Amino acid sequence: MQHSALLGTPLRAPATGVARPSVGRTCTPQALFGFTAKPKAAPKRAAKRETIVVKPSFTIPTVLLGTAAAAHFAHLPDAASWVPGVLGAFLAFQANRVRFVFDDEALEVVVGPGKQKSENAFVGGENRWAYSTFVNWEYWWPSFPVLVYFKETQTKPEGQIHFFPIIMDGKQLYDVMVERCGPSQNSGPK
Repeated sequence: MQHSALLGTPLRAPATGVARPSVGRTCTPQALFGFTAKPKAAPKRAAKRETIVVKPSFTIPTVLLGTAAAAHFAHLPDAASWVPGVLGAFLAFQANRVRFVFDDEALEVVVGPGKQKSENAFVGGENRWAYSTFVNWEYWWPSFPVLVYFKETQTKPEGQIHFFPIIMDGKQLYDVMVERCGPSQNSGPK
């Protein structure tokens, strides 16, 4: 059987016994009159962003340990060397353990050698916050960042404030925060 080029219905083979090659096309009324229906496009999904783990940085622990050593050799009171020394050692230890992980949907703070999910010791719940819940975030002090602050509404509807020492690459952290959370209201690395 053959197909009609105009109507797309099968035709019988000619009586002469000669078979005509099948055209293989069908014709619809829309195509005949020039108003083809456009195929519905699949809804566009935003491209999935890669997961970024911010590299550790030992800048602040090194400055604190250097301050402790200088205070010790300058024969300042013991507290002037012990306080920054202990804090510097603690932050160096934490820089090896704590990572900020930015996935497609949220910021997560993971801790430990296996980079396990952790509970928030102060307010409970996971240390994971969706970007859409960020109200504001800042660096203190932008030219030499020491702390990162952010406020989110996922933990509490009225907003929860979080402070973290910058024991990771400050420039990389800033760039990822701008990309995923939007620009900071007041500061940026200088």
